[in-house]
Amino acid sequence: MSEARTPTRKPGTEGPLTGVRVVELAGIGPGPFAAMLLADLGADVVRVDRPGGPGLGIDPARDVTNRNKRSVVVDLKAPDGPARVLDLAERADVLIEGYRPGVAERLGVGPGDCHARNPALVYGRMTGWGQDGPLARRAGHDIGYIALTGTLGMIGAPDEPPAVPANLLGDYAGGSLYLVVGVLAALHHARASGTGQVVDAAIVDGTAHLSTMIHGMLAAGGWQDRRGANLLDGGCPFYGTYETADGRYMAVGALEPQFYAEFMRLLGVPDPVPARDDTARWPELRAAVAARFKSRTREEWTAVFADSDACTAPVLSLREAPHHPHLAARSTFTDHGGITQPAPAPRFSATPTAVRTGPALPGADAESVARDWDLPREPGPPPASRPDPAVHTPQ
Repeated sequence: MSEARTPTRKPGTEGPLTGVRVVELAGIGPGPFAAMLLADLGADVVRVDRPGGPGLGIDPARDVTNRNKRSVVVDLKAPDGPARVLDLAERADVLIEGYRPGVAERLGVGPGDCHARNPALVYGRMTGWGQDGPLARRAGHDIGYIALTGTLGMIGAPDEPPAVPANLLGDYAGGSLYLVVGVLAALHHARASGTGQVVDAAIVDGTAHLSTMIHGMLAAGGWQDRRGANLLDGGCPFYGTYETADGRYMAVGALEPQFYAEFMRLLGVPDPVPARDDTARWPELRAAVAARFKSRTREEWTAVFADSDACTAPVLSLREAPHHPHLAARSTFTDHGGITQPAPAPRFSATPTAVRTGPALPGADAESVARDWDLPREPGPPPASRPDPAVHTPQ
């Protein structure tokens, strides 16, 4: 891995969103990640932190979801708190918040308040349940959102409880990425029309949308509505994971016939081998494949399948992944400030991105933000106040 650096580029270019100003009202989970992605792409993201910090979180100096951002501290419950945020919103292109429905309005920084100052503002709202519906005002977390969409129930072995995919599927795939897509689409519209709008990004909506292809397969009779029984959910013996002799794992994705043939040749399963399309004998084929994988270590099998089209790869840990030769060659991970972290993605030929700065420390950038955004007053840290449960409750 190479030390993160700013590639050679024309003056003033720091990614395709250079010149875009974003206000992020501090929260946890998908909102900060969405703002990080915009910052990685070059936007000037100012995070409005609360006195005392969020209810959940890690050491701010190591929270890399706040990289490439700047931070000010504003107490929205102080008399001048809302005005400070509205001063930022007036000069911004985008605002992102992750409060429960109605909280931003009650605090005086809702869409109506912001659009009165800046009609072209894109107001991005990140929640789990959405801005309306019976559960809209209820607390929740990733696991509950993906449970209701049917996606959690798809993951895992048929005779075991559903497997929890960290918070990647709901918070980040169904939440952050859909918020970013919505914000960028609304920004395109605002620049063409001069009119901003509200983007209602709900994790339940985005996660359900991710399963569109599966719903099509279900309607066509090509997917069973139970886990561990289908082509892509681990039910297929040539699309899944297998334990090796040293207790590690290999991942197999040899779906197409030519890749399957290569996989079986290199794996060396002794004859007779059940036909791959005979689903009734899939358990027998799985057992034969599993027995072969248990005969060698993960590293031995990695060497066997190297430089082949068998679509088989070692299952690496978070600490192992940055050292894989392919990821190292592409600088998929980078080191910045002593922290190994994923590099910005995707990549751009004309406006390359980079990790420009480490995590923004709460309130550390009040002076530079006031100067660069030409604020009428410095948004410095006000006196601390009692946390508001409605604000601190997760999306």
